[in-house]
Amino acid sequence: MGSFKFFRFLSFRTQFDFLPSSNPVHEDLVKGGSSNTNHRHRNGSFLNSIFGFLRRFKSRAKTDGGSKTEEEEKVYSWLYALARSERSLCFEYVRSTERGLSFTEAERRLKENGPNIPLEYTFPSSWHLLWNAFFHPFNIILIVLSALSYITSDNPNGCIMLVLVFISVSLRFYQEYSSSKAAMQLSEYVRCPVKVQRCAGRVVQTELIVQVDQRDVVPGDIVIFEPGDLFPGDVRLLTSKHLVVSQSSLTGESWPTEKTADVREDRSTPLLELKNICFMGTNVVSGIGTGLVVSTGSKTYISTIFSTIGKHKPADSFEKGIRQISYVLVGVMLVVVTIMILVEYFTFYDLSESTLFGISVACALTPQMLPLIINASLAKGALAMARERCIVKSLSAIRDMGCMDILCIDKTGTLTMNRAIMVNHLDSWGAPREKVLHFAFLNSYFKTDQKYPLDDAILAYVYTNGFRFQPSKWRKIDEIPFDFIRRRVSVILETESDPEGRYSQRFHRLMITKGALEEVMKVCSHVEHVDRGEITAFSAEHHHRIINVVEELSNEGLRVIGVAIKNLQQSLQESSEQNMENEDVVEFDMVFLGVIAFFDPPKDSAKQALWQLAEKGVKAKVLTGDSLSLAIKICQEIGIRTIHVTTGPELEQLDLDEFHERVKKATVLARLTPSQKLRVVQSLQTDGDHVVGFLGDGINDSLALDAANVAISVDSAASVAKDLADIILLEKDLNVLVAGVEQGRLTFGNTMKYIKLSVIANLGSVLSLFIATLVLRFEPLTPKQLLVQNFLYSVGQIVIPWDKMEEDYVQIPQKWSTKGLPMFILWNSPVCTLCDVATILFVWFYYSSGNKLSSTFFRSAYFIEGLLMQTLIYHLIRTEKIPFITEIASWPVVASTVLIAAIGIAIPFSILGDFMGFTDLPLSYFGFLVVLFIGYFTVGQVVKRIYIMVYKKWF
Repeated sequence: MGSFKFFRFLSFRTQFDFLPSSNPVHEDLVKGGSSNTNHRHRNGSFLNSIFGFLRRFKSRAKTDGGSKTEEEEKVYSWLYALARSERSLCFEYVRSTERGLSFTEAERRLKENGPNIPLEYTFPSSWHLLWNAFFHPFNIILIVLSALSYITSDNPNGCIMLVLVFISVSLRFYQEYSSSKAAMQLSEYVRCPVKVQRCAGRVVQTELIVQVDQRDVVPGDIVIFEPGDLFPGDVRLLTSKHLVVSQSSLTGESWPTEKTADVREDRSTPLLELKNICFMGTNVVSGIGTGLVVSTGSKTYISTIFSTIGKHKPADSFEKGIRQISYVLVGVMLVVVTIMILVEYFTFYDLSESTLFGISVACALTPQMLPLIINASLAKGALAMARERCIVKSLSAIRDMGCMDILCIDKTGTLTMNRAIMVNHLDSWGAPREKVLHFAFLNSYFKTDQKYPLDDAILAYVYTNGFRFQPSKWRKIDEIPFDFIRRRVSVILETESDPEGRYSQRFHRLMITKGALEEVMKVCSHVEHVDRGEITAFSAEHHHRIINVVEELSNEGLRVIGVAIKNLQQSLQESSEQNMENEDVVEFDMVFLGVIAFFDPPKDSAKQALWQLAEKGVKAKVLTGDSLSLAIKICQEIGIRTIHVTTGPELEQLDLDEFHERVKKATVLARLTPSQKLRVVQSLQTDGDHVVGFLGDGINDSLALDAANVAISVDSAASVAKDLADIILLEKDLNVLVAGVEQGRLTFGNTMKYIKLSVIANLGSVLSLFIATLVLRFEPLTPKQLLVQNFLYSVGQIVIPWDKMEEDYVQIPQKWSTKGLPMFILWNSPVCTLCDVATILFVWFYYSSGNKLSSTFFRSAYFIEGLLMQTLIYHLIRTEKIPFITEIASWPVVASTVLIAAIGIAIPFSILGDFMGFTDLPLSYFGFLVVLFIGYFTVGQVVKRIYIMVYKKWF
């Protein structure tokens, strides 16, 4: 047990230790680093780990623009070197052979490199989490006061404070323990069997295909994969046939991508678009192949995504503010309590009584209900969010949503439906033609090798729009399946009637081809002009016109495929004997019909939700791995402005200042890698001082989710994304976030009300106690009276989380103000003290006899005035309007105020009053209190108005 460990990540260069030392590519990759022998690695591993950690910490402390971390740069360089090299050279790089590794060598490398997991981790111990939850200044204050209370035999007060500490520590411990499991689901990607080619035999090497756990795959292994398999590491393809790979876990793009072994890439190709490299965490959609594992574990590309997961986020402004208040209270408490104990002691020379009185004052100064108020407010917000069908994992996220002013959104599946919808069928002139749809439908209907989402979209379009193409009149003869070299699929169909009406054979055969536009046009030598009813030669003019049509569609965010046909003029017997295995012989001299356009449509709820968020001051930014044109189209559909847009490759070229400026202005950021999403979020947090929310659902979003102030995911997201999320939406509906923002601001506002109330009231009353002690030369309140007053006052505050907020407050993002709160306290605390001093003077001059004042009478009067003041002050500070006239608190708050005030007034007149040393008070005193509180609210309202004007003008 211990904290998160990333020890394998610290010694990245050992990945290349087994490369030939004379290899120039290897020397270029590790240039500047020493060659690690096993001896040096053993002796220097500890220091290397320390220095590596410090380097990584330093690199992450500063957000730069396009520059990569040291680890990322090594991963990129290594993969590009393999992608640019011939197959035989790749074997040399990883010290492997075409027969694979021997079992002995594989075992040795497994010990050397460690288990094949992208992140080595262990859970922090329960004691470590408990210590973090316990070690908070506020908890320390309460525990010290509780211990002193027990020492002075004030057991009830000590017990109450310990219960409050227990609740606070338990809640925080539970949250920390749950969040520490964020990396647990990484095992989902590594615990599966993998087919590996190994060689065995001492004299004659025999090739064997064995299954091993993905954790046991090592660099140099040859893996065999088929549809459904996950890649066990970063793989350089050796052979491939019709290989289709889904990289949505890394890129967020819903479309699969082609991979082939028969290419050599160059450095200009984006990393995730390399055709001969497959990445750990991606999976095979269709096709088969073999590959050479070149990187495993913490040296893979996916490890750069997970490398920062589990790091503790820095404390937000609210947490920092709470700590600052705690430190201030500790300082004030030490000074004031020490002085009051000394004054009390030198007045009465009773150390025990003086210490007890000082502890009572310290308790009065401490906002004991702060943990309970904060957690009750957050729990109430979580319950409200649960009614909106979302799960709140981190209670503090509710409060942070109230402060959130920027929401970064991953496009696919969040703003869009994440499924292809067919929207148009056009001829080569850009005009809608039913014939294009007819033959595209027949191709999708009869193909059997592999059904893709585009086929489903074509079939759904035909069925829902009432087209009757009668596929029963056609019979399938043969099929040339789709592969990612040809990037098209063809079906041979036969019908008894001639759809073209130009041939006399009883049976008419037709080949229908659809696929990538450029690949379909390659096999076309004619173009059909439907209006003229003629077929003309495919000229350069036709090619240029079709490209222009497609560019217009692409600029609208549409995906396009081409459709072509060919009449097979031969008898049934001749056709049945034709060899269809050589597609190049058949797929030529075709007639180009037109194109089919598809779209991933935006959600109906997205536009309304984003508009409501914008009204509440939350700006939306789209961060996606998809193309810029598609992202712009979606954003235009849902109302996001697209004046300032940028892409990941453009951000790579910027320096730090330019990067921050571009990120601040841009509303659409496309073609982003996971690391770039992280840097965008960090830039907004550090350079713009924004509270950033991030909504994502893929592995590619995990870095940004981990860094965001509010991490939001959905229940259908990748496990890692859900584990890192603070809030999980049970429905992909952004309207839930609108309710969450409102609830967050309500939670934040009520919490701030208590903080203002407790600090103002406590400081004011303690200062009044100090003045009264100096003037009266006796205790204004006994320790028992002071604790009862504090207890009643604290109980009355429990209902604060159920208070309401003004409409204006929830319309703008809220933040902890480092200047506003201290100024508010400094302006309003003296008003409370002034009222207390007025009470002291009134009782002294009006009710004293012969310059002597009964201590019992004074304590009774001062007890009621202090309790009423601390109870009523809440109504003044909770609103900028006039309390009880233009703005009234919620009924639980009003009821609590009336109840506590009634109990406080009744105590001196009850049996409990005699026990506590109180006496009856005349009616005239209550008349004075009415005048006092009217004056307090009048003066307080004037002070509040002046404060608001001064603060808004100068701060």
